[in-house]
Amino acid sequence: MKNSFLVAICLFLFTCAASAAEVDTAVTYSKSMKKNIKAVVIKPDSYKSGKSFPVVYLLHGAGGTYAEWVKKVPGIKNLADQYQFIIVCPDGNVTSWYFDSPIDPEWKYETYVATELVSYIDEHYKTIAEKKGRAITGLSMGGHGAFYLAIKHQDVYGAVGSMSGGVDIKPFPNGWNISKRLGKEDEFPERWKQNSVIDMIYLIKPGSLAIAFECGIDDFFYKANIRLHDELLYNNIPHDFTTRPGVHNWDYWANAIKFQSVFLSNYFNLKP
Repeated sequence: MKNSFLVAICLFLFTCAASAAEVDTAVTYSKSMKKNIKAVVIKPDSYKSGKSFPVVYLLHGAGGTYAEWVKKVPGIKNLADQYQFIIVCPDGNVTSWYFDSPIDPEWKYETYVATELVSYIDEHYKTIAEKKGRAITGLSMGGHGAFYLAIKHQDVYGAVGSMSGGVDIKPFPNGWNISKRLGKEDEFPERWKQNSVIDMIYLIKPGSLAIAFECGIDDFFYKANIRLHDELLYNNIPHDFTTRPGVHNWDYWANAIKFQSVFLSNYFNLKP
């Protein structure tokens, strides 16, 4: 009986410790889109220590919101504690693909996430406000968005990840409202190519980005991720690429974010 009581106490204390991270909802004003946009901000348990922290920007997929990650995978709060970084979950609207749309001025999510939100977070939180202290990753549409934003803003992010990322949009001309952001693929094929991650890797400067991405072998984006891996190899761009059994679902992403966190933490702790 005594041992059972001690075990119960230990489990209670562990549960309390595991939830030490604090979750904020930040409301930022986007000048580019002239509206307020919410983001989840997870601060690690030692946030009040006075030191500054690296930041992981964690993007949602198509149909998601800024709150989806923390609702579907509440364990990300523990990752903030374990690896001592701030996690920011932006809102990319339901199907922005994190583009600045060339046809709809109300969709400027590249500007919002990579510029406006980063500036807000650095102004209002104790961050390492430089490239070495920022990373970006995401799932599905957010995996595309992470690569897309990191490649276009290599002065902002030092590391990039992707989980089940839609890293080549061209095979999906009718998917996820992409045509509403870029125009129809058959009318603007060059525009679609210019905005597909797999066709943007020539823009990556040597040594500029630490890269890690992964995809389940039964995911409909699997072949695109394999092609991206092959292109990076062909162009001698260092990266980590992982495949394992899995499909396009939250069970896979809840596991994948753990591996992403290890990679990003190692990047943050790498000595210059």
